[in-house]
Amino acid sequence: MTKNTFIITAGGTGKRMQSHLPKQFIKINGEVVLMRTLRTFHTFDPHGHIILVLPEEERERWKQICHQEQYTLPHKVIAGGKTRFHSVQKGLSHAANQGIIAIHDGVRPLVSTDTIKEAIAAAQLHGAAIPSLELTDSIRELTPGGSLPKNRERFRLVQTPQCFQAHLIKQAYRQEWQESFTDDASVAEAVGTKIFLTEGNRTNIKITHQTDIALAELWWDQ
Repeated sequence: MTKNTFIITAGGTGKRMQSHLPKQFIKINGEVVLMRTLRTFHTFDPHGHIILVLPEEERERWKQICHQEQYTLPHKVIAGGKTRFHSVQKGLSHAANQGIIAIHDGVRPLVSTDTIKEAIAAAQLHGAAIPSLELTDSIRELTPGGSLPKNRERFRLVQTPQCFQAHLIKQAYRQEWQESFTDDASVAEAVGTKIFLTEGNRTNIKITHQTDIALAELWWDQ
């Protein structure tokens, strides 16, 4: 049976967090953020192949953290590239050529297994699927003359994991990087792949600022 591949990208530096420690390595409720992320995917699929992409200069730190925390969950660690695009590209070079590849932000530790399951199932049927959420706030578009109101029903907030049939996402990442690439879905769309939207989960926040830590502390053990 073809295994799922989970590529976890963790290239943060901690600047927006105003921390000397990159956000993927901080502890919340006694657990390292990145370890919680990997644990969630391992819980969802103990037989899946986890590829962790880290900046070259952080690989030794991660090795030390794993030793200190006695962390033995199986995963492969590789060095990333100069951008997230290039880091994913490197991760894909270690991924299987068949099955589903799910690409996830390492600092989204509270993704639910239901969200992962639904996105993978949709990718198996449609080729590519990403979790998303309806907007709850009103939105406006900035224009040269000020701003304009927009119908929020026509927009969605995008999360990860973004899931793809292996051959589709590998083909997509053979192209050159473009400024228009905002996530893996936009890379896939550039070569004609259609993206199917699935339901995300509200707690699947990307930990970027101090306020995100406070929210994560509330939801961590749920």
